[in-house]
Amino acid sequence: MKVCLISLGCDKNLVDSEYMLGLLQKGGHTFTDVLEEAEAIVINTCCFIGDAKEESIRTILEMAQYKKTGSLKRLIVAGCLSQRYEKEIRGQLPEVDAVLGTASFEDILPALLAPSGYVSMRELSYLPLPECRRVPSAENYVSYLKIAEGCDKRCTYCVIPRVRGNYRSVPMERLLEEAKELARQGTKELIVIAQETTLYGVDIYGKKMLPKLLQELCKIEELSWIRLMYCYPEEITEELIAVLQKEPKVCKYLDLPIQHASDAILRAMGRRTTKAEISARITRLRKAVPGIALRTSLVVGFPGETEEDLEILLSALKEWRLERVGVFPYSKEEGTPAAKMKPQLTKRIKEQRRKQVMLLQQEISAAFGASLVGSVQQVLVEGYLPAEEVYVGRTYRDAPGVDGNVFFPSDCSFLSGDIVPVYITEANEYDLIGEVAANEFTE
Repeated sequence: MKVCLISLGCDKNLVDSEYMLGLLQKGGHTFTDVLEEAEAIVINTCCFIGDAKEESIRTILEMAQYKKTGSLKRLIVAGCLSQRYEKEIRGQLPEVDAVLGTASFEDILPALLAPSGYVSMRELSYLPLPECRRVPSAENYVSYLKIAEGCDKRCTYCVIPRVRGNYRSVPMERLLEEAKELARQGTKELIVIAQETTLYGVDIYGKKMLPKLLQELCKIEELSWIRLMYCYPEEITEELIAVLQKEPKVCKYLDLPIQHASDAILRAMGRRTTKAEISARITRLRKAVPGIALRTSLVVGFPGETEEDLEILLSALKEWRLERVGVFPYSKEEGTPAAKMKPQLTKRIKEQRRKQVMLLQQEISAAFGASLVGSVQQVLVEGYLPAEEVYVGRTYRDAPGVDGNVFFPSDCSFLSGDIVPVYITEANEYDLIGEVAANEFTE
């Protein structure tokens, strides 16, 4: 069959999608991006927050129309929305032919061929380890390595444990084999992900094994950069800091899910750190790893958040001067403890607070960008923009899709994945502008 796969949500979902593509390819099926030609459409859904849930439902309804206007015979829904709302999907969306839970994406082939009404919901204690190669969904100079599934933290606003299960680490030998295969396929930047990367290995090895895993990944010759995401501040060890110090392939970059700075809100969220502990961790990282870029995601408008709580967050951001920050309004998710907390703030207040935090962070980001003007940065090329006649790429301080870019013209021909020294001439709130560095420039 001609199959179109649509992957929604996070990069962890994307890895599952690429494995489904691998299984489909192994089964002899072909792929198309032309929706009218697709005989089967697979939607790997997300439901982490309200907007993601709405996008997933809207996509299902839109794709179902191709049963009338295109060649569509099978509509398959997989992923988090399926896991959370399986009965609702089967009862209210008769256009859907098969439903796969988050631990069941390995069953994509039987889902494609079985009679309508096929459902696979494996226990969330199961860890899928497909026997196939991943098929990159885009250019493969950047790939994600999902080192664990699920989460044990139980934050009061989060549905992940309900749709992904408890924390399960992927065996290290499997990860190294997967990383080597991705490198052979052309990956230059490997991004290490999980719901929480810092706890990797505790469940199967009895101790945190992320530092050891990183050291082994650094031995893969074809890889240039290895980037760490989702590192909970309370779980960062001195061993991990030492790897950041010593391994040149490991980007001096950490994504720290902080969420807030008010101790009252952190407690209500079920977080396991205080503002003082977060501050101490940031200070330690910057002292130990000069040049490190720190990213976080923040939630504003949590139930009961006061103006004083917001001021504490704004003050902390002024103190921390984090290089990269994303800000999201709290999303009330049914079935979570936070959904029952009072008072729930209005959408207007949540959006006002988000804008207030973002305006402050824009000032901090602009000042940081300005500090890089006059320096030479190593830039991983991501493509060429013909209309502007410039290349676009990223420094080690920028993860794809969430951080900034570097734009530079050149008469030379570069390929995606090449790393080029760029002299920075301008900066704005998020992006840098430069030119290929001449020999006299040094970083």
